[in-house]
Amino acid sequence: MKTIIFKTENLSKSFSSGGVLQHVLKNIDLELYQGDFTVIMGASGAGKSTLLYALSGMDTPTLGTIRFGGQVISDLSQDGLSVFRREHCGFVFQQIYLIDSMSVLDNVLCAGLLVSRDKKKLLGRARELFQAVGISEETQKKFPTQLSGGEAQRVGIVRALINAPEVLFADEPTGALNSQTGLDVLDTLTRFNEQGQSVVMVTHDMRSARRGSRILYLKDGAVLGECNLGRYVHGDEERHRKLSAFLGEMGW
Repeated sequence: MKTIIFKTENLSKSFSSGGVLQHVLKNIDLELYQGDFTVIMGASGAGKSTLLYALSGMDTPTLGTIRFGGQVISDLSQDGLSVFRREHCGFVFQQIYLIDSMSVLDNVLCAGLLVSRDKKKLLGRARELFQAVGISEETQKKFPTQLSGGEAQRVGIVRALINAPEVLFADEPTGALNSQTGLDVLDTLTRFNEQGQSVVMVTHDMRSARRGSRILYLKDGAVLGECNLGRYVHGDEERHRKLSAFLGEMGW
């Protein structure tokens, strides 16, 4: 039986725009499981990123509850949410947000030192992660402006994983990359998931979505349907057909 890591009940998010109340998420009841590669899809404005931000504690719901394990994180203060994010979550965005005045290695260590003061241990983990994503020691000494887009995103993944988060959240991680570089990033995320890392990724890209073991499709702020694909296997045409058929049913 799978372990539930996130559970939402009646999750809703609204905001006022021009005097009109906009309902971005509507009464979402959802369970996410440890070890899954969960992909959130939907048309623009469906609420994909809002759901990711709510789950990860970057935004708070208007109504409803979000549980992480036995903790109701939707009741936490902003300070409490900051601690939750640092200790349990890693983030990979379309824009990398590395600090230009710091080396690649220092960017990663800076994130790690927010949680641990054991710099020797952090350095060892950083070296292991850099090796896993193919970032050389020479590249670790560079500054972000000296990196290619693919290198920068792989550094972003290392930074996201430095504190060994239970969940890695990724919001359109290949959106600003060319085809081959994006594929390299997807391969990296897939390898970490195969090692047990839980991943929740927002994407509008079919190629990226195929990496997911579970696809959630949002429409107008609600989960319209889901598709369970199992573990990713390279070259699995049946997987492609199943996902294509599902997305067709959803009106994608």
